[in-house]
Amino acid sequence: MRPVLLVVMLWILAHYLFYTYIAPFLASVGLADRLDAVLLIFGLCTMAGLWVVGWLIDRCPRALLLSSLCMFAASGLVFGLCGSSAAAMLAGVVLWGLSFSGAPTLLQTALADEAGKDADVAQSMLVTVFNLSFAGSGLLGGVLLETVGSFVFPWMLTALAFAGWFIAWRGRSRGFPSGRRRASEG
Repeated sequence: MRPVLLVVMLWILAHYLFYTYIAPFLASVGLADRLDAVLLIFGLCTMAGLWVVGWLIDRCPRALLLSSLCMFAASGLVFGLCGSSAAAMLAGVVLWGLSFSGAPTLLQTALADEAGKDADVAQSMLVTVFNLSFAGSGLLGGVLLETVGSFVFPWMLTALAFAGWFIAWRGRSRGFPSGRRRASEG
């Protein structure tokens, strides 16, 4: 269960670090007036991404999780590299929304499958790690905003997402197995 909980921590920390501080980041790249469009597009894409995850999760949970983390990291690269380009920023938001929306479902499913009969205890651990990561994102984001500035947020998102991807990729036998869900068999 440790690899799954570690991925929960990294993914939630990265997402909420960026999501909480999106307004100062957009202001720093001259796109403060696009905050409403960014949040609208993010919301619409999360609905679409959640539908895709719901449709595919029993068939290929590992591939779905790895591709979601990869797209999530790619969104951070777009945000970091494309600066003040509104079109690129909106493309990054599409990737971000599509990739993050299913994270809770993917992670809860992986944890429940790994925990087996202890799924209830594992889910309470997930909630604890999720909440600590959420709180940590606000603290870390505030410190980073005051010390180095908001330009670092996309790079933190990217680094944390790649770390999560690597842990999930390494978890082929424990936490993130290949193939169809074990719980759906039999």
